Amino acid sequence: MSRETKVIDTLCIACVWSCGIKAYVEDGRLVKVEGLAEHPLSRGLLCPRGKALVDWVYSPHRLRYPLKKDVGGWKRISWDEALDTITENLLRIRDRDGAHALAIFCGSIGVENNELAAFARRFRGAYGTPNFLSVESVCYRSRILAHQLTFGTFLLEEPQSAKCVILWGTDPDNSRPPLAAALREEGKQLIVINPKRIELAKTGLHVPIRPGSDCALALGMINTIIEEGLYDQEFVKNHTIGFDRLREHARRFPPEKVQKVTGVRADEIRRIAKVFATTKPACIVQGTCSLDQRPDGVQTTRALTILQAITGNVDVPGGWAFVPFPRLGSLHIKVEENPIGATEHPLFHRLWGRQSPYGQAMYFLRAVLEEKPYPIKALIVSGGNPALSLPDSQGMREALEKLDFTVVMDPFMTETARFADIVLPACTFLERDGIGYVYAVTSGLPYLVLRKKVIEPVGESWPDWKFWCELSRRMGYGKLFPWRSEDEIIDHWLQPMNLTREEVSRGVFFAQKTYDTLKKGRLRTPSGKIELYSETLEEYGYDPLPVPWEASLSEEYPLWLSTGARNLQYTHTQFKNIPSLRQQLPEPVAEVHPFTAEQYGLTDGDFVLVETPNGQIRIRLRTTEDLMPDVVSIPHGWTEANVNELTGSSPLDPISGYPQLKALRCRISRG
Repeated sequence: MSRETKVIDTLCIACVWSCGIKAYVEDGRLVKVEGLAEHPLSRGLLCPRGKALVDWVYSPHRLRYPLKKDVGGWKRISWDEALDTITENLLRIRDRDGAHALAIFCGSIGVENNELAAFARRFRGAYGTPNFLSVESVCYRSRILAHQLTFGTFLLEEPQSAKCVILWGTDPDNSRPPLAAALREEGKQLIVINPKRIELAKTGLHVPIRPGSDCALALGMINTIIEEGLYDQEFVKNHTIGFDRLREHARRFPPEKVQKVTGVRADEIRRIAKVFATTKPACIVQGTCSLDQRPDGVQTTRALTILQAITGNVDVPGGWAFVPFPRLGSLHIKVEENPIGATEHPLFHRLWGRQSPYGQAMYFLRAVLEEKPYPIKALIVSGGNPALSLPDSQGMREALEKLDFTVVMDPFMTETARFADIVLPACTFLERDGIGYVYAVTSGLPYLVLRKKVIEPVGESWPDWKFWCELSRRMGYGKLFPWRSEDEIIDHWLQPMNLTREEVSRGVFFAQKTYDTLKKGRLRTPSGKIELYSETLEEYGYDPLPVPWEASLSEEYPLWLSTGARNLQYTHTQFKNIPSLRQQLPEPVAEVHPFTAEQYGLTDGDFVLVETPNGQIRIRLRTTEDLMPDVVSIPHGWTEANVNELTGSSPLDPISGYPQLKALRCRISRG
């Protein structure tokens, strides 16, 4: 090792889990990345994306300077010209159409990457538009809302301390490897509820389930647990309300009836219900999006919260735990006007006086194409690729073409960026400092950690916060954006907690789990207790107890389509231009059971047409006996065989506004 080589311990935020990495830097250039053994979550593990970070950060496809759309292509411009052009257009649109004519879309608002969305939201407030849109419109906030309606806050699962773990619609090997490794090490009672027999299912009990019927299965389990007296009577009496109404409601879902909907045998439903209720502590680990992206997404997660609650697996080690999140320094500037989607889905925007900063992006197309409730004329995209990642790709392309002015900031020329007027080169996380949260596998406790800058920005790329600050100064909002360095920003984050950068760099627990939240008294629900029956939902005209969505069967589209299966090589639309990763997984495939393929005269490796009422794609077929018959599984985020050509902007979950990306109906034929 030469004297010029540095080894920097930091975090990888190629996905939300923020695994630890050792970055080797030689003469200012990143040359190697290894796993960080002492990291509390990953413990030295490194996924294919982490191993490919050198190729990613120095990819020949990186944007290295600002671009302006010109006749016949792109023209290189300076940052000054880019900022002046953006300022001129945003002021023009605000004066002509009002501030709400601008929408800002962020592709990540996760705990691993605070600065990306925080500064975009601050600019939103300074400009005056209510329309801050993000992946929260399709990912995770539905689950948060369901938890809030039941518990008053969001709870974290503790599978590492549980004796029984239900993996419900999730595959940790392809989405959360440290958890998968921990589950194997500790030999727990595993129940895997999934249309596909994942690897972990081979070490436990696999429950194949018909797509879209998870809420019904959960209600069948609730029925068994209540009717057979397996619920925690003392816990229910002391800490919940609405149990009598739940009991009456659950009688509508005996296992024999649920069997017809789910394809899970009645005796199997009773079996997994008994195992879950009698093996304590027990914990449900829910897939990130698998249960949310359906017309009953909130109600499905509500059913899982009720399962945890009536078995007494809340506020105990190995169950679901109350963990207060820290109050980082705020960048919020309030906007009085409601964003798009707030009228149609009021609880998505505001619950018990607590206002979400997000509009519902599923109403973006209507606002642009139909100009309802008013026209959106401009869009700024930071760290996202909605042309490929959101449903109804055809409609999104039409909307992007109609906009008066679009800006995209990204490390790469994305499908969305191709529609932009100005494209800006963004730093990767390796080129900027930041703060993130990490969850320890062994304890389940969250850390607040410092993500360290590894190399200087590539080319003329900027961190997102710098773009928003410099743009704001040109727009006349300079006093609201005083930050000139990442050190100043991190100090601002830490100020409310009275922590220093040095303390955070050593690893700081920001919350200790005491498992006494329920004993202390009132929760943040209207009743102060766990609400099995939600009067809030009833007040807004929704079902106060979980009710499954009933999918309509179709002779024309006889198969089930599930989109968005995870794999370790890619994060949504990202990393697909890295040759080493494309060698591992070179193309998207449509997975089906061999029996399903045979029914249509198809064999493994054939190209097929997959069609829904929304569109069609051509894709290679892969047969696997691990997937249930009559199910087609297709990953998302590919320009080749873009599965969002098959999805639409409706139907929506009436509570959250989430689109239906799971349990669609489709058909296949030789392509």
